[in-house]
Amino acid sequence: MLILLPPSETKRPGGRGAPVDLDTLALPALSAQRHAVADALVALSADPDAAARVLKLSERQRGDIDANAQLRRSPTMPAVDRYTGVLFDALDAATLAPAARRWLGAHVLVQSAPFGPVGALDGIPAYRLAAGTALPGLPSLRRTWADAVTAALAATDAPFVLDLRSEAYAALGPVPAGLPSRYVRVVADSGAGDGAVRALNHFNKHAKGALVRELALARPRIRSAAGFARWAEQAGLRVREGVAGELELFA
Repeated sequence: MLILLPPSETKRPGGRGAPVDLDTLALPALSAQRHAVADALVALSADPDAAARVLKLSERQRGDIDANAQLRRSPTMPAVDRYTGVLFDALDAATLAPAARRWLGAHVLVQSAPFGPVGALDGIPAYRLAAGTALPGLPSLRRTWADAVTAALAATDAPFVLDLRSEAYAALGPVPAGLPSRYVRVVADSGAGDGAVRALNHFNKHAKGALVRELALARPRIRSAAGFARWAEQAGLRVREGVAGELELFA
């Protein structure tokens, strides 16, 4: 099973790893796109006023421009540790045992805007770039990434993909049609007693992070949607098939 996660806008600063090597990240077929986006982001950072405008930064967020300027030279840390926020706080990868972290490294990709999907343990620097940003000199990030990421995913040996990304980041790399997958929506009972559900926002992210933590702790061998559903039931989680091949996870 391959799990796709969204990134987070908030990130831990610093790191102890060597500067990012774009050619050794997961899915190396994406190297050309990674260099193009990184170069565009660094170049934009040479003009702080333009960078603040393009990235939609407030005055207090201007320090993120310096992080982008140092993208190729700054220290790194594993992606699963770099990102913070509700999802990654619930995952709490820093407290996992080495075997669970290795499982994350083998089964989890985080869909970033500047680097595309990176492995959970791939070292990445701090940065500021959102999925909807239009970088000068490049097509939209969607045009830059989508076809290339889809092709790279198709070339993996993953038997099944569990897609936990937000819609904005899923658009940067649609799962290929021939690869069995389920897009996960976190829901709750509507309370009407008719089986209807309502989508969640804050708890959506928390539930996804908690789910991946449970998977890392259990380290199951899942090769299909049915296999995931069986594991979820045994783990005390409630899931059901949704519309258009989606999977509903009850928080």
